[in-house]
Amino acid sequence: MKKEQAEILGFVPQKEIVYNKLLPYAEKLDRESNDILAQIKGNLGRAVQLRELWPGVLLWTRKLSTYLRLYGRKFSKEDHVLFIKLLYELVTIPKLDVSMMQSFARLLINLLKKKELLSQDDLELPWRPLYDLYESILYSKTEHLGLNWFPNSVENVLKTLVKSCRLYFPESATQEMLDEWRPLLCPFDVTMQKAIGYFELFLPTIMPPEQHHKGFKLWFDELMDLWVSVQNLPAWEGNLVNLFARLANDNIGYVNWDPYIPKIFTRILRSFNLPVGTSQMVIPRYLTNSYDIGHVVLWISSMLGGPQNQVQKQLNGLFSSIASFYHPSNNGRWLMKLMKLLQRLPASVVRRLHRERYKKPCWITPVPASHRLTDQDVTDFVESMKQPVLMAMFSKTGSMDAAQALQNLALMRPELVIPPVLEKTYPAMETLTEPHQLTATLSCMIGMARSLLSGGRHYPEGPAHVLPLLMRALPGVDPNDFSKCMITFQFIATFTTLVPLVDCSSALHEKNDLTEMERELCSASAEFEDFVLQFMDRCFALIDSSTLEQTREETETEKMTHLESLVELGLSSTFSTILTQCSMEIFKVALEKVFNFATTNIFETRVAGRMVADMCRAAAKSHPAESLRLFVPHCCNAITHLTASTYKNINDSLCYLESVSASSLVFWCVPDEDVSNEEELDKELLWNLQLLSEVTRVDGEKLLPYRTQLVQTLQLTLRLRCKQGYTLACNLLHHILRSTALTYPTDYCSVPGGFNRPLQEYLPIKDWGRPGDLWNLEIQWHVPSTEETAFVFYVLDLLLQPELQRLQKYAQGEQEMSRDDVLQSLCIVQHCLLGAGSMLPPLDGPTITGLVPSMVSLEETKLYIGVDYDKSRENYREAICKVMRQLLHYILEHSEDDTKSLFAIIKIISDLMHFRGSHKHEFDSRWKSFTLVKKSIENRLHGKKQHIRALLIDRVLLQHELRKLLVEGCEYKTVHQDLLRDLLRLSTSTYSQVRSKAQNVLFTALGTYNFCCRDITPRVLELLEPTRTDVTQQQFKGALYCLLGNHCGVCLANLHDWECIAQTWPAIVRSGLSSAMSLEKPSIVRLFDDLADKVHRQYETIGIDFTVPESAVLLGQRITDSSQPTPHIGTPTEQELEQGLALQQDKNKEAVQKYEKLVRDLLECLDDRDLPWKFEHIAIGFLSLLLRDDYPLPAPAVLFFVQSLNHDALVVRKMAIAAMAGILKQLKRPRKKIPVSPCDMSGVTEPEGLVAGDRPGNDWLQYHGDSLPSTQQDWDNFCFVEKTHWGYYCWPKKLMVYAPAAEQPKDLSAENMNERERIICDHFTDPVFIKQLIEFLSLEDRKGKDKFNPRRFCLFKGLFRNYSDAFLPILKPHMERLANDSHESTQRCVAEIIAGLVRGSKHWSFSKVEALWKFLIPLMRRALSNITVETYADWGTCVATACESRDPRKLHWLLEMLMECPLSGEGGSFVDACHLYVLQGGLAQQEWRVPELLHRLLSYLEPKLTQVYKNVRERIGSVLTYIFMIDVSLPYTQPTKSPHIAEFTERILSQLKPLIEGDEEIQNHVVEENGVGEQDERTQAIRLLKTVLKWLMASAGRSFSTAVPQQLQLLPLLFKIAPVENDDSYDELKRDAKTCLSLMSQGLLYPEQIPMVLKVLHEIAGSSSWHARFSVLTYLQIMVFYNLFTILSNEQAVQDVRALVIRLLEDEQLEVREMAATTLSGFLQCNFLAMDASMQTHFEALCKTKLPKKRKRGSVVDTIPSVDLVRRHAGVLGLSACILSSPYDVPTWMPQLLMDLSAHLNDTQPIEMTVKKTLSNFRRTHHDNWLEHKQQFTDDQLVVLTDLLVSPCYYA
Repeated sequence: MKKEQAEILGFVPQKEIVYNKLLPYAEKLDRESNDILAQIKGNLGRAVQLRELWPGVLLWTRKLSTYLRLYGRKFSKEDHVLFIKLLYELVTIPKLDVSMMQSFARLLINLLKKKELLSQDDLELPWRPLYDLYESILYSKTEHLGLNWFPNSVENVLKTLVKSCRLYFPESATQEMLDEWRPLLCPFDVTMQKAIGYFELFLPTIMPPEQHHKGFKLWFDELMDLWVSVQNLPAWEGNLVNLFARLANDNIGYVNWDPYIPKIFTRILRSFNLPVGTSQMVIPRYLTNSYDIGHVVLWISSMLGGPQNQVQKQLNGLFSSIASFYHPSNNGRWLMKLMKLLQRLPASVVRRLHRERYKKPCWITPVPASHRLTDQDVTDFVESMKQPVLMAMFSKTGSMDAAQALQNLALMRPELVIPPVLEKTYPAMETLTEPHQLTATLSCMIGMARSLLSGGRHYPEGPAHVLPLLMRALPGVDPNDFSKCMITFQFIATFTTLVPLVDCSSALHEKNDLTEMERELCSASAEFEDFVLQFMDRCFALIDSSTLEQTREETETEKMTHLESLVELGLSSTFSTILTQCSMEIFKVALEKVFNFATTNIFETRVAGRMVADMCRAAAKSHPAESLRLFVPHCCNAITHLTASTYKNINDSLCYLESVSASSLVFWCVPDEDVSNEEELDKELLWNLQLLSEVTRVDGEKLLPYRTQLVQTLQLTLRLRCKQGYTLACNLLHHILRSTALTYPTDYCSVPGGFNRPLQEYLPIKDWGRPGDLWNLEIQWHVPSTEETAFVFYVLDLLLQPELQRLQKYAQGEQEMSRDDVLQSLCIVQHCLLGAGSMLPPLDGPTITGLVPSMVSLEETKLYIGVDYDKSRENYREAICKVMRQLLHYILEHSEDDTKSLFAIIKIISDLMHFRGSHKHEFDSRWKSFTLVKKSIENRLHGKKQHIRALLIDRVLLQHELRKLLVEGCEYKTVHQDLLRDLLRLSTSTYSQVRSKAQNVLFTALGTYNFCCRDITPRVLELLEPTRTDVTQQQFKGALYCLLGNHCGVCLANLHDWECIAQTWPAIVRSGLSSAMSLEKPSIVRLFDDLADKVHRQYETIGIDFTVPESAVLLGQRITDSSQPTPHIGTPTEQELEQGLALQQDKNKEAVQKYEKLVRDLLECLDDRDLPWKFEHIAIGFLSLLLRDDYPLPAPAVLFFVQSLNHDALVVRKMAIAAMAGILKQLKRPRKKIPVSPCDMSGVTEPEGLVAGDRPGNDWLQYHGDSLPSTQQDWDNFCFVEKTHWGYYCWPKKLMVYAPAAEQPKDLSAENMNERERIICDHFTDPVFIKQLIEFLSLEDRKGKDKFNPRRFCLFKGLFRNYSDAFLPILKPHMERLANDSHESTQRCVAEIIAGLVRGSKHWSFSKVEALWKFLIPLMRRALSNITVETYADWGTCVATACESRDPRKLHWLLEMLMECPLSGEGGSFVDACHLYVLQGGLAQQEWRVPELLHRLLSYLEPKLTQVYKNVRERIGSVLTYIFMIDVSLPYTQPTKSPHIAEFTERILSQLKPLIEGDEEIQNHVVEENGVGEQDERTQAIRLLKTVLKWLMASAGRSFSTAVPQQLQLLPLLFKIAPVENDDSYDELKRDAKTCLSLMSQGLLYPEQIPMVLKVLHEIAGSSSWHARFSVLTYLQIMVFYNLFTILSNEQAVQDVRALVIRLLEDEQLEVREMAATTLSGFLQCNFLAMDASMQTHFEALCKTKLPKKRKRGSVVDTIPSVDLVRRHAGVLGLSACILSSPYDVPTWMPQLLMDLSAHLNDTQPIEMTVKKTLSNFRRTHHDNWLEHKQQFTDDQLVVLTDLLVSPCYYA
């Protein structure tokens, strides 16, 4: 086969779609695909060489995408590589139009998809062009200024593109990438996120092992150390995890993860954010930055296996620690994540097993044998997942996740997973009270069906469960419970698809070579017949209960309700599956039964009738000959009989029949009015018609014997007067034609050839669960024979011809017809077209040329779809088309209100254009359902398309349908033009429903034919012309809707093409002057809003530069020169190439001209004084979309925007401000940059290896107060580095800085300005203009909502950047006035101007800068002294914005001014807090470059930490966070020069001494005195502590690493203060202490820190305050859970924790003991501690402590508990903790402990209370599954237990 094919094709295809070989016309496809490929190669190569990106290259790359959909990668490897290289060149053309880039990128992704096909030797792609493209779009410098508009999808497309290409980056790429992005790794800066994001996306991880030293080994240790040392989950940590997961998956066995495993699992557990302990604070960034579950799963599944298989042990730990969260009674926002983990982990392991064991080896390095998963590994994995999955089956989120998990687990180990699910399924089928159990278990069984059936050596007893399951599922067909009914149908259908329903019991006597299991199955199979019949009875009952009640019959609801239609679908598909799988014997019995049911009753045709007819259709489909023999004669006779008897008995129900040709029917006419209007037909007649119309939907050749009867019936019924009657007749017509005219498979049985063979030669039970064999599918196709074709045309001639003639006469006005008659005729026409559509050749005619000039052929490609059109017969498609157009025009002229006929005509026009035998929407939904079914029963483990036969056949049919839909009909011909114009006329007609239906068809058509929009748009725009007076409002609205488009189709107002936009945008604006436009009508106003909105949302910047680079042209030439298949067009001639080059230049020029013309047109519209305000706004909106970064805005538009800055309307001013910022960016003069060597600057050579952080080499970048540039000369000699991240981690290969001032362009002066610059200059030097502008800018917009506006900042920054200080003199007086006014809006305005000024003065000369600060400093001082609640945020933003990305030495004036005693106390506490806030904004932007200032600030703040006021304390806390943020412990990083936390903490602890040493309760007894007298140390210390707490709280979510050793020193103090109860009435100090403890306990600990923490906790546990001891336990719970695996990996630590908890169990304080028990129970539950014999004996011994006799001392009972009582209580608590630690199951040790516990039921309090609580909790959690749990107890124990649980002591 392969050899023959290679001979025809001339090459070996890369990978084609196998399903094509199974089509009935497969032998024609090789030649066809070669023709198409040759055509694509020729035209694509030619288009590229002629440099015609549009339409040439775009059209032919689209054809290549279609080729991929039709044939897969059916081309040679050489072509494959050429296509990829060409598209890579095209995608990376700089300045390429974004939408073109996206369509090339999508095709490139598709070509690269199958990575097995091309190895790294076949293809190498450079990485830099992709990086440049990605950088220019995702980190665009101009997008935020509105100079570029990118589509939303672009980010995902680019990411996917990089992922597809990174496999083929050269081996040197890794090092180059590290050199490029390492310098960005500054953890305090946003560039960190960018760099790590790039690493995650670009770093290649698939390489042969011998190249690993050039690959991941270059970065693995560095990034891994970084990850391990970061503690507070910054946003980029997730990206690192994704990178490691990918690395692990691509290099299983080559990376040693062992040292990191506990850390990895601890972090994974933390990222689920599970609630632990009682009062837990969650840091918000933990929720937003948590890891992506998909990658976590990939990482875990890739690390499994290996010699020790350490990961499995941790995974067991992970699941046992979170198992109880899966119990259905628990719910929370964390549940979704846990369910996702459950669902995806088995799938990921299955994928890995498939890759290791079953996948075809390819060039990618296989997993080394030592690290493959062994069978034992798989078993361990399945065991660890079993428990949680079984619990999750009944989860609140539904059983879908669990079902998918079980499906994959059952593939690996059926014997472990299926039995426990069966144990749950059988009882669920018996119970009536809990239907949700049934739906959950059945949906899980459906997924595991194939694993159950195939049994295999591990689980041979699987198949034996099939019959019991099927029989017990039957009661689920229940009319009262819809969801149960549906899941039962699905269940039965799934199992019967896999099992042939054949009674094999006789084989027991005939064969003697059967195994035991096979004998059992043979005898069981006798029940199949029973099952089928019982199922039918159930269905009949269901149908009886859902007949339409009389009430609904009279109302107009003809439709079924949504639920009914779902049940109908479920019923018919299940029944049809069952009958397909039946043996002939069973089928005959079933057929008999269904025939009797259908013919002895008469059903109404809406609901029950449809269901019964469906069942009959199912029977007819599976065995047509037998079924038709019964049904057709019966129905035809009944119909003939009933129509004949109608004439005798008029009163029954009268039908007008018209003679159809000269048949023997009598023409009947009755004068009596009343009777003649009865249009209700006899129910029996309708029912028989319906039945007949359904059973004829079968294999066409089986219908031929009955053709005379069928045609006769049609003649009788098509002209029935009753609408219901003739609609059913039309259905019958449609189905008869369809069955004979279409190509489709006729059998879907699970074994080719069916089951009707004697048992001696074929034993069906051997085929249970057998997958279809793709190579021997033996599909039986129905292909129309000549006889059938003749029959189709006979029917058309007989029935369609006369209808067309009548309609034509009516349309020419020669014959009267009533509206109902017209509608009836149209109905017949439509159904003929639907039935025979596939036989009628498509509409043809001359093509419309000249819409788009092109040097490349834009022809269609033709596909063969199994029909040879018969040219000798009449082409009915054209005939219908002709008549419909005549009729349409007639109706629109004479009776436009006949909307029903118009609806029918619109439908017919749609089918005339697009229908070739299948509809797109039907195809899409079938494709969807195919993938769904495939997913639910596919075998991911073995792969290789082992689907069941029916699915494979379905897929082949879908391939055939796909070809029918892709038969190119995209050439725009005159016929189409006529139809589109008709549709346009309908779309703008009077009635809104007609308009809307026609518009939908129109939009589909516009998307189908090439370039037709250019033909239609002018006709739509005519209706909007203001000069026309004859346009009605309806036409006007229709035209607007046509421009708007629907949500998925084309939008004419926004086509991606200069020509179209240049027409539509001005027309939309001008339509404001049209007489039909009225702003009074809300519908029209809304339409314009929608239009403007859609244009704004969907507009993407259109390119004006279509240059094709030489490299792409060369590749085009290589494609044209390639062979196999040889392109059908050779290389273009020299002359053509020159012409192409000239055309490209013309095209670029033309684009610029069109762009400028569009801008001029819009401005012209805006000049019109009569234009309503709404349209003025729309026009300005359009104008602002037209700003670009590669071509400056024309001067008139600049003038317009400058003037609009002072427009009266706020909206317009806002748009103008945004536009001006963009215009100023366009006018920015480029600055010269030069490379410098950091070593020369610092005088230090850089050390070898990685050294980051503050080092001698980057000291020159930092702020030094003694060497600031304060003279002109210093300033010129200084080397300023503006970006904050340069130099922190390492230096870039070339550090670029701005050249000295002498080499830079001169400042703008009047002589060297261009026109645009002069316009701006003239306005901004005009005092009147400025005064007005400032007035507008300082107005209030929305009270209390206004914030610092970045757009206005950009405007001022641009002004001062481009014109240096030209406008400063005019602005100065205004700024001074604003600064003195303390109103919110004026302060905000001056803050925006100042920020713009400071950032814009980047390149000013020293003298100007100095003058600027002389003016600014006093101004800002004054403004800051007037600061208010409303404005402090704006000033903070102002200073932060001013300092962003600026060298601190340039801003020393500002920084020094802010540093002057911020806490002066002059303006009161509030002003102090604000000053600090503003200062913090400035310093935070400077990050690590101002250590000197940070030290100064810290030493200034330290004495002031004892502040009285809360707001100042909070602010100081936040400032301290920023001061210490630079003190990080990251790998390769030197100790910082900024302040260190350790030193600061030491100083603080010495001040807090009085609190630590004192023993009494610390109360918040600080009297807020106003500094009268010196307060004592203690009060000072309490205030200090409050500030320190604020600092600890603020830094919890912000810093990168936590200073654990320093925090530990504060712990004892916090434990002392923190309250125990949850009570909000506590004072601030206690609340803060509690919050701090909660946040600290969640912190991530390094392994070496754990012993330190435990040591401190041990000490505190010995404290005299029971509050502290109690809090130790709550702290411990959270700390252990959040660092679970790290602590577990340290044996000593586990012992310490255990000892600590057991010690506290014997605490003298009752609350502490109880909390210790809770803690112990939690540790046992999450498997941190194990329940072992030593623990059990310890507790039992404690329980036996004798209690002393009760002594009475007078009347006072001893209140201090005796030591013995405490010990005894400790023992009981210990037992209780063990029992409560397994809430959902009963381990083997539990019964004994319960008995031990019950002995203490009558002890003294508090023991009795503990016992009671424990028992009631035990009862509550075990109640649900008590039946199972009972099994664990002996009878004696049960007696005792029952006594206890139904406790008599309540009533005693």
